[in-house]
Amino acid sequence: MAEVLRYPFALHGYDKGTPFLYSKDSLSSLKSKVVVSDGGSLIASRTKKMPSLRVNGLEMPIPKGWLEIPRVKCVIRGKESSVQSNTVCVEFDSSCGVENAPAHNEKEGSPENLLPLRSSVYKELHVRAGDANLSGSKVYYLDERNEDVLSKRILKLCRLNKVRSALALYKSMIFTSIKPNSHACNSLLSCILRNGGLDDALEVFESLKEGKMTTAHTYSLILKAVAEDRGSDAALELFEEIRKYDCASNGFDIIVYNTMISAFGKLNNWVHAEKFWRILQNKGIIGTTVTYSVLICLFVRCGKNELAVDAYREMVQNGLTSGVDVMQAMIGACMKEGIFDMAFSIFQSMLNSGLKPNAKTCNAVINLLGKAGKPKLAFKVYDLMKSLGHVPDSYTWNSLLGALNHANRHADALQCFERIRKQQPDILNFHIYNTIMISCQRLGLWEKSVELLWAMEASGDSVSTSSYNLVIGACEVGRMPKVALRVYKHMVDQNCSPDLFTLLSLMKSCIWGSLWDEVEKILNCSAPNGFLYNAAIQGMCLKGRIDLARKVYIKMHQNGLKADGKTRALLLQNLPKDLKR
Repeated sequence: MAEVLRYPFALHGYDKGTPFLYSKDSLSSLKSKVVVSDGGSLIASRTKKMPSLRVNGLEMPIPKGWLEIPRVKCVIRGKESSVQSNTVCVEFDSSCGVENAPAHNEKEGSPENLLPLRSSVYKELHVRAGDANLSGSKVYYLDERNEDVLSKRILKLCRLNKVRSALALYKSMIFTSIKPNSHACNSLLSCILRNGGLDDALEVFESLKEGKMTTAHTYSLILKAVAEDRGSDAALELFEEIRKYDCASNGFDIIVYNTMISAFGKLNNWVHAEKFWRILQNKGIIGTTVTYSVLICLFVRCGKNELAVDAYREMVQNGLTSGVDVMQAMIGACMKEGIFDMAFSIFQSMLNSGLKPNAKTCNAVINLLGKAGKPKLAFKVYDLMKSLGHVPDSYTWNSLLGALNHANRHADALQCFERIRKQQPDILNFHIYNTIMISCQRLGLWEKSVELLWAMEASGDSVSTSSYNLVIGACEVGRMPKVALRVYKHMVDQNCSPDLFTLLSLMKSCIWGSLWDEVEKILNCSAPNGFLYNAAIQGMCLKGRIDLARKVYIKMHQNGLKADGKTRALLLQNLPKDLKR
């Protein structure tokens, strides 16, 4: 074993000396490099110049006491060209990490003197490196000390997607108290996240927070990554933690909030998205086009059309313009909410901006205009739709027929239907048949209704209860009770269950045809219902059959049903006439 002595020296940045073990024979040559067998390196200088110690390019913070070095074998090389001639092996022993290390023996030259007191070097090094040690990335001695130059190197490595090299350079800079600029830090985060290293990114993010090097873009990157990888709840938890403990969060700008809203939008989490929207409103932060675009599209997808309308109005109030996707989504929301004025205004804005609405948007506008009773505008949009190269489909024609019906232009609707029937018979479906049957019902065209019913059945499509109801209703208006009964019987034979509207329409038709036996059959065969009994009593009173009305009224009370005001009024009006008889 070579002779060993202790030599006190000071580290850069520290005012207290600590012992360092080395060979007395090599003292005169201890001015170059000490290479440790595990790949670490120690840099020392002459005693006159206050020696410094760096491990792997890092100035190690050594507190008061003895320097602890893990048990390693070192080779001390001098400046001479013949390295081996000046080589001395020195063995260091340490109790690194032991809580209560024994005090060293003051007697020099004894083996016990090789056991120094415990130091917290390892602990401080571990803390500075991060708990996970940044995935084991290496740390290098840096010849360059310029922050801008080293930051550019990180940027270049990130562009080349050399994530480990960039991470090692970043760690080396941090350990040498050199701070990369924000551009380099954010580029490093992006590079790590591109390569799926969320854990590494979180470690870098923590070190950036400790060094107060975070920016809004930093928060955006990490929050977006956490939301995509671990869900919206984890991202929300991280956001709340940052906002609570990090003073830099007071400077959260709209980009950070947009990141969170976008993350929730991808997961269709409209509840959390709305929460962040309300936070923006409470803080008085004006959203961007991205903010409102994500919110509107998210609300429409989730069926929250009222929120979508509110977000759009706020966007317009703030002087922002939206893209074609947002406009088309808003037109769809307005259609469901019945706000045709806003829908038509947005549609006109699209055209004025040179945007081309798709077929679905045109259909939605036609439908809205039709429900508003504006068939002329609806047909103008139809012409525009064709000029844009869109082919009208069954939804388009059904909306146009509905527009004519809402405007009480039932005859025009029938003419339009016949044109469709000749030119595009393939697009006819039960929606179009039902819409045109409404026209027939309003006009009392029972023959046309029956014809359309047979056509529907011949096409192979299933005929719904509503279709039979429309035909029976047309027979009611056309005063054809026997035809209505035949349609009803056919309906039952087709295993189509009648509903309350079917029985009401059939009963009214039979009352106007004075088919009292049929009326009684309807009441007896159906479940007791106040609407049916009230309709029967009122019809009997109007037809002068007070005796039947009274019997039905008594039976109504026996079934526990109550007469409405109109029924009672009609019975009281006709009661004196009956008593006179």
